[in-house]
Amino acid sequence: MLHIEVPKRELWDERLEEFVQFPGQKLQLEHSLVSVQKWEAKWNRPFLTQEPKTIEQTLDYIRCMTLTQNPRPDTYLYLTPENITAIDDYIDAPMTATTFSEIQEGGKWKGRHEIITAELIYYWMIVNNIPFECKKWHLNSLLTLIRVCSIKNAPQKKMSKREIAKQNAALNAARLKRYNTKG
Repeated sequence: MLHIEVPKRELWDERLEEFVQFPGQKLQLEHSLVSVQKWEAKWNRPFLTQEPKTIEQTLDYIRCMTLTQNPRPDTYLYLTPENITAIDDYIDAPMTATTFSEIQEGGKWKGRHEIITAELIYYWMIVNNIPFECKKWHLNSLLTLIRVCSIKNAPQKKMSKREIAKQNAALNAARLKRYNTKG
């Protein structure tokens, strides 16, 4: 969970042609599957893509992340660059100590190339028997758990004949050395 404070400010409102006082606002934000699902339901497009989002879409995602009860509707217009940086850093944070080594095949990174939506993430949760309470976790933690489950549940890679022969030769050499024999 991220806590930010949108500071008290006085700004010129061109519509009203006068200075407007913003009293400040504290917000609690959570980047979770619930937030993504709310945003996708409104915008009817996947959130987890490389496509850039408009300022309106970005501010709306911050609204979807908000846990604070009844924030002022204009609060999001007064976010400072520091607030936005803190939110971006929070969204990008791995929120886990788990790391993965990527495997390259033919010069390309091995992995999925499908559009990820909230429903697909829910599907992965069901397939991996992950309880729905986890939908409130930081999204990166949830995606890491899903990836760990997928790796652990994958069938083991079969060894080639060459790998089996190499392993057997190493075992035989170790036995010869251990028992001090010539075979």
